[in-house]
Amino acid sequence: MLSELSNIRNIGIMAHIDAGKTTLTERVLYYSGSSHRIGEVDQGSTVMDWMPQEQERGITITSASTTCHWRGCRINVIDTPGHVDFTIEVERSLRVLDGAVAVFTAVEGVQPQSETVWRQADRYGVPRIAFINKMDRIGADFEAAVETLRVRLGANAIAYQLPIGASDSFRGVVDLVKFREYTWRGDEHGFTDSEISEENRLEAELARDQIIDALSADDEEILTAYVEGTPISVEQIQRATRKAVITSRIVPVLCGAAFRNKGVEPLLDAVVDYLPSPVELPEVKGKDPSDENKVLTRIADVDGPFCALAFKIMSDPFMGSLTYLRVYSGQISAGQVALNPRTGKRERLQKLLQMHANKREEVQSASAGNIVAVASLRNVATGDTLCDQKAPIVLESMTVPEPVIWRAIEPMTKADEEKLTAALVRLTDEDPTFRVRSDKESGQTIIAGMGELHLDIIRDRLDREFRVQCQVGRPQVAYRETITQTGSAEGNFRRQAAGKMQSAMVKVVLSPASSGAGLSVSERISGGVIPRDCVQAAVQGAREALERGAIAGFPMVDVHCDVVEGIYHEGESTDLAFRVAASIGVQEAATSANPALLEPIMRVEISAPEEYTGAVLGDLSGRRGLVDRRESRGGLQVVGAEVPLASMFGYATDLRSATQGRASFTMQFEKYAEVPAQVSQEIIRRYRGY
Repeated sequence: MLSELSNIRNIGIMAHIDAGKTTLTERVLYYSGSSHRIGEVDQGSTVMDWMPQEQERGITITSASTTCHWRGCRINVIDTPGHVDFTIEVERSLRVLDGAVAVFTAVEGVQPQSETVWRQADRYGVPRIAFINKMDRIGADFEAAVETLRVRLGANAIAYQLPIGASDSFRGVVDLVKFREYTWRGDEHGFTDSEISEENRLEAELARDQIIDALSADDEEILTAYVEGTPISVEQIQRATRKAVITSRIVPVLCGAAFRNKGVEPLLDAVVDYLPSPVELPEVKGKDPSDENKVLTRIADVDGPFCALAFKIMSDPFMGSLTYLRVYSGQISAGQVALNPRTGKRERLQKLLQMHANKREEVQSASAGNIVAVASLRNVATGDTLCDQKAPIVLESMTVPEPVIWRAIEPMTKADEEKLTAALVRLTDEDPTFRVRSDKESGQTIIAGMGELHLDIIRDRLDREFRVQCQVGRPQVAYRETITQTGSAEGNFRRQAAGKMQSAMVKVVLSPASSGAGLSVSERISGGVIPRDCVQAAVQGAREALERGAIAGFPMVDVHCDVVEGIYHEGESTDLAFRVAASIGVQEAATSANPALLEPIMRVEISAPEEYTGAVLGDLSGRRGLVDRRESRGGLQVVGAEVPLASMFGYATDLRSATQGRASFTMQFEKYAEVPAQVSQEIIRRYRGY
């Protein structure tokens, strides 16, 4: 079984939007024999972009998994979205992958979403190789693209191939490890393998020396051979490269033009040669469900106790739902039972499926190192662990970003009302970044997501998949509140209710927490004078008050609340009284702690011809944008800026008008920052109604 595990590669294709991920994946499937035709994004005929919305818009919305084989290895591939609105798809894919191919374009190099997915891969320690795509485009510059990896990502990027030609003249690559030249004729499949030509030999020798230098820093065998001047074999370089990639010390860089069918086969070779199998990675860690302080581990072993992570849930018109599992240890057969430690319930894995995008193949078992889907699990959420009942473990889940935009939504008819509720529940089960809440004051249903496109897709899916007709309001910014100094207050509640007096006093202390800390509430009431149910009610009341905010009704973040004191009146104090008293205390303490309004700030990158740069900069200034980068790239001026999300609605139309349609932009969430006082007052008036 060890040999079988060593022949598995779980990889993801990740990149900025429009870098060519799906086009590359389609070629991978074709050349590996998993697909009998090459699908094209612009024709809506790809295997991986199977959703109608993906085919119509030419973008990837949901991560799709499939399996192919190359040189005796089983490669489980996940094609991830490039648009920032669907970043959770990248996040949960990287959580369960063993390696990744990062795709960049030869003209732009590293782009904003490239940086985001790279940081996500860093967080989960995913080994990577890089593929510089679109070498056939006008303005393609391989060396400049590789340099952006080093400068903007801090990656130790080493060229393992050199392009032969560029733009219209791009026709092949030099393999610096095997020291061979691969050339393609036009867009035809297959390549010619030949000796390196004299015109490319000197540059290739210098570039190969850079590989040896990089590897000799950590590999004694390579260093010894280098110092002694003895020949270094292809196998030695591949073995040393594999070690260096697995420990993320280097990032080999390859190149090609996927749309022109150039460079795909050597990339598949690199996946097999350099990216790790499950047995080459560190053991996965988790916690004992009965003792959170106890760390447990699992190794990739089919004979070990069963352990898997549910990383994705997808609605299915025939089976209700499909839960995607990455199996880390052991094996399980169809019909067997596994434990969900979060709920304490047992789940029967009735039907196991091998997924090929939206197509499925039923299998009888799943073992360590593989990715499968399970039909119709009832009580499993994204991030849950499924494990052997006799060896329970809770694996680390994944980071879920907070939504930054919201809209009100309402059904068109009474018949749509019930269907809407059910559909929203299924969509929130699928997508952890999609949230639904009810506004207590207006009674409206509010949906929240990562951007306008995210909510547009949700709206479209409600119509097409769930047959729900509904209206949505204009996009609104998901503001947050915080405090800038410590504040304390006593919350006193005393009221006659149903002929009985209810009273309580709760003292709270609020203090600022570090950025990104969220909310935390603790209690330090000692002495046992106050019943525990009343203390817990006070903690709950404090948390609810923090989530309602203090100045404009937005949830508070980066705040720690201590419930430090209380007064209990025998016969009058109830848990409800303590809950209300704590809420009053939080409101008063927050008011005294210099509260501030926070707004989402977006990282925006605009590419425009030189003559429109002035107009772009002036427009950004009017949107409260802070320009922090300007550079020339591929004949265009690239402007980087931080801009409040509130100023960016409708920007695509405005930018097209200002540049005669010749500029483009990308936008992604960067951080929350304090709103300027004048703008803050206007927002408070708008949402508080005064």
